[in-house]
Amino acid sequence: MDLGIKGKVAVITGGDIGGIGHATAKILAAEGVKIAIIDKTQEPLDRAVEEVSKIGEAIGVTADLTKLDQVETAKHKILNHYGEVHMLVNAAGITGATKPFLELTDDDWWETIDVDLMIAVRVCRAFLPAMQQAGWGRVVLFTSEDALQPYTDEMPYCAAKAGVLNLTKNLSKEFAKDGILVNSVSPAYIATPMTDAMMKKRANEKNMSFDQAIETFLDEKRPHLELHRRGKAQEVAAVVAFLCSELSSFVVGANYRVDGGSVATI
Repeated sequence: MDLGIKGKVAVITGGDIGGIGHATAKILAAEGVKIAIIDKTQEPLDRAVEEVSKIGEAIGVTADLTKLDQVETAKHKILNHYGEVHMLVNAAGITGATKPFLELTDDDWWETIDVDLMIAVRVCRAFLPAMQQAGWGRVVLFTSEDALQPYTDEMPYCAAKAGVLNLTKNLSKEFAKDGILVNSVSPAYIATPMTDAMMKKRANEKNMSFDQAIETFLDEKRPHLELHRRGKAQEVAAVVAFLCSELSSFVVGANYRVDGGSVATI
């Protein structure tokens, strides 16, 4: 299927190997999109770019997106290389502190908000002007099932992701007139390095195997995930690719749940 985006330029944050950003980069590269991956750590970034480059054109830029000057430097490197940007996929994120509410410090809250909400703000501010200049754009921000469904042991993450959901709707209203369509995806319990780390921690704490940690987590923490498995990064990336395409030309300010049924409400 032709997504109508050959020759466009996409910026993808959080493109580490095995993650949703990386899977998205590969799908878009296969559609002829030129890829710029931003990640914090050089070695994983190099490996991600090497894999994507086997499919299409890709570059990597190292940046800590919690630092405004590094966001600006990354923007200039990408624009100097490609000359334009048409798509932004913000997949960078952390789980953050997972503690009971009364044990959470201000630093716990600020760290999670800074990464999971403010990075989205910073990269949108950096790259939206290039899309305005091009007269065409797609922005996909990553929220989570946690934006819609509370988990009392993940409150900072839930709050930050709810903020991204609201940011998505606001940006969609401000920039649709410029031909820029802003939407979000809400994954749930996808097999990524982030959830791998969560399950390794759970396995160690409960003296069980990695597979047992996944199984018991599904039973105890995600009872509404009807498919009773972790999702695949490619399953989310396919939805992101659709939202980046010409096929989504009437989708504005929407949130697509890719959650296996995990969110219990309508």
